[in-house]
Amino acid sequence: MQNNVLILDFGSQYTQLIARRVRELNIFCEIKPYNKVPKDLGPYKAVILSGSPFSVRAEDAPHPDLSGIRGKKPLLGICYGAQYLAHFIGGSVEKSNTREYGRANLSSVKNDHPFFKDINVGSQVWMSHADTIKALPEHSTLLASTHDVEIAAFQFHGEETYGIQFHPEVYHSTDGKQLLENFLVHIAGVAQTWTPAAFVEDTVAELKSKIGKEKVILGLSGGVDSTVAAVLLHKAIGKQLHCIFVNNGLLRKNEFEEVLHQYEGMGLNVKGVNASARFLDALAGESDPETKRKIIGRVFIEVFDDEAHLVEDAKWLAQGTIYPDVIESVSGTGGPSATIKSHHNVGGLPDFMKLKVVEPLKMLFKDEVRRVGKSIDVGEERLGRHPFPGPGLAIRILGDITREKVAILQEVDHIFIQGLRDWDLYDQVWQAGAMLLPVDSVGVMGDERTYEKCVALRAVESTDGMTADWVNLPYAFLQKVSNDIINKVPGVNRVVYDISSKPPATIEWE
Repeated sequence: MQNNVLILDFGSQYTQLIARRVRELNIFCEIKPYNKVPKDLGPYKAVILSGSPFSVRAEDAPHPDLSGIRGKKPLLGICYGAQYLAHFIGGSVEKSNTREYGRANLSSVKNDHPFFKDINVGSQVWMSHADTIKALPEHSTLLASTHDVEIAAFQFHGEETYGIQFHPEVYHSTDGKQLLENFLVHIAGVAQTWTPAAFVEDTVAELKSKIGKEKVILGLSGGVDSTVAAVLLHKAIGKQLHCIFVNNGLLRKNEFEEVLHQYEGMGLNVKGVNASARFLDALAGESDPETKRKIIGRVFIEVFDDEAHLVEDAKWLAQGTIYPDVIESVSGTGGPSATIKSHHNVGGLPDFMKLKVVEPLKMLFKDEVRRVGKSIDVGEERLGRHPFPGPGLAIRILGDITREKVAILQEVDHIFIQGLRDWDLYDQVWQAGAMLLPVDSVGVMGDERTYEKCVALRAVESTDGMTADWVNLPYAFLQKVSNDIINKVPGVNRVVYDISSKPPATIEWE
């Protein structure tokens, strides 16, 4: 990739948002842990330092060597990054006497400076820090203040090195995108060439070079990611690609047959494998969420190993891994952030499976995958499909998995999703699904007392799944769906609606 931006992650919850905002400017960027600065900085036109839960005043504060960057590359420190630049280069950082968290407004701005082009006094910014810069280092200039934070932005003399104590990447900083554009485009001179067409051209060329004449096996799920990955690979290697769609017994109602039918017209070489019994037998009696994920991942690989032996001389396994999968599974790309959950398609293959892995989408966020898919003529029916977790209904059934529970949840999910379509709500929701709870509750049907299952409905709006808000679905719709579920699905007598956002909750319940 050309004109890259390097983001050094110090463990901030907002690091991935920085990357998203940079990508929105049609600029490619990569996140690397602060303690793994690339030796070759040649591909990078600018560097951004993230925030952090650490304090620069602590003995164990992250303290990377930036001698190869500062003064040589345009550099922007955000929050901790700014305090790092101040503290270790002669300034003063102290614990803040006032609460510096939440919305603030710029009270003074050096708006004749290109860093603050088109950003004026009064612009809202988002603060999130317990320490504050009390004194600037020598050879630096104050660029902006708020009423409570005197040193909100500064620059070092004679170099394109900047620090800001607010977060331009979050939605609440109203001119945050403009500030990032000022720094990256107008100051650092980074070309805005990160487009779907450029990604497709580069990726197809890379796949051709990497794979050559060898055969590739790809696991199709019916979702956006694996479909776009398949079409990209097909453009690069044609009939060398062998697609397999596995029924793990945890798909939505009728999904196995419907997805196979949809792929018939796409020119892909697809084989359907019904391994339902194999997965459900392996999951029997297991209720721990992480263990369930790992069992599904293991059996998934075993099924692929069996199928790989049926494709003569297969050398590669392709996966639809995307950037949030990598971020959540590898603790902030190997940095100090906490692992949230494992993903069944991340983490490599066991030694017994002699296939190399290719992941053409692993640097893309979900919305970028959709834009790439549109550029290569993937149908809207596939691109508009809600995300569905790789482990399927296994992580929407809290507790152990049985065939009876799967059948119940399939019916509930079908009523909910079809209801969203019937009420023209499906495309207003980023992801929706139902959870079968390990709760039996008392109910009354007719003159009889029941003691049956409770299900939770979940619908969220999001851009890439990193953050999400619950959708305020119409009461009339929820009432209709609830009645349909209770009346038509034996074993369910109670329906609730999940109104939790991510964070603090996750989209899935397990």
